[in-house]
Amino acid sequence: MTPLSKSGAQADSRGTNLYRVAVVGAASLKGKEIAEILRERNFPAVDVRLLDDDESLGQLEAVGDEISFIQSIRSEQFERVDFTFFASDPRSTRNNWKAALDQGDTIVDLSYALEDEEGASVRSPWIERQTGQPIAPELQPGPVVVAHPAATVLALLALRSEKAAKIERMVATVFEPASENGQKGMDELHEQTVNLLSFHELPKNVFDIQVAFNMVPRYGQRSELALEAVSQRIRKHYRQIARSAVEPSLQVLQAPVFHGHGFSIYLEIEKPIAMADFSQALAGEHVVVSGSPEDTPTSVSAAGQGDILVSLTIDANHPNGVWIWATTDNLRVAALTAVECAETMTASRPRGQIQ
Repeated sequence: MTPLSKSGAQADSRGTNLYRVAVVGAASLKGKEIAEILRERNFPAVDVRLLDDDESLGQLEAVGDEISFIQSIRSEQFERVDFTFFASDPRSTRNNWKAALDQGDTIVDLSYALEDEEGASVRSPWIERQTGQPIAPELQPGPVVVAHPAATVLALLALRSEKAAKIERMVATVFEPASENGQKGMDELHEQTVNLLSFHELPKNVFDIQVAFNMVPRYGQRSELALEAVSQRIRKHYRQIARSAVEPSLQVLQAPVFHGHGFSIYLEIEKPIAMADFSQALAGEHVVVSGSPEDTPTSVSAAGQGDILVSLTIDANHPNGVWIWATTDNLRVAALTAVECAETMTASRPRGQIQ
């Protein structure tokens, strides 16, 4: 009996309020972050099943204080599971989510593969708390799709800004990190960087364009990825979670960074406002406003943080204009959102027993 299954048996005998969890795509960047957040937030899980494709089978991963093996994705792995997180690629999610649904699992999708499925909902508990409109628990909830982390950041900053002043216009540039395209994106950026410095040919299997030491508005024609599709998803998710908030004009650029979103946001407000008042309106849960130039946010300073790091500047030519520079750990924001979605749905699962 593995340590996890042993602890599960002990918890069953005590009848505590614990749940069984599966993480599909456990070896992915998002999957590893999910396992870490479950531990940090003390999610009431008696058993965490780590599932992935053949390349990762048998790989050891830490879940809290325990070490677990990654197992293959099979329909029987979804039996007696309460929450299944899909942190895999969209193809794997589409191939396996119905098996989990048929077993009665509550599904939380970080791959966006299910966003157009009937009954699916795009959620961000951060925004639900900000608007004071939490989602009522459902006995049989449809798939929950985690809002794109950039949509969550933009929505939260817009809603907080509207507390300080009426926004006439919002323009945002999102700087996309390689990690949004998983390990393969990180690896290609790394290999391009090394090859450029050693004057070797660049690998372009993922982006089909040079992204190292470069900033691009689109990928190459042979790439299976598209920055315009990312932009469309951010706008779509923003509208679904932010509702009445001002909608930004948006551009997404691929930045030569491995990890962490960057945001350059311009707000044109109804009338000038003191920066101290604007800072006070923005600051709060999940938003940290820098107090000095030395604290200006960077992708490095945001790494591992569950907050949006922000600095503010009045536009030099327009007293009604405010520039926001923000950075976040994209993987951590996505994982936090996913686990918080599950936490809000525990009320719809039977408590005091394991299914």
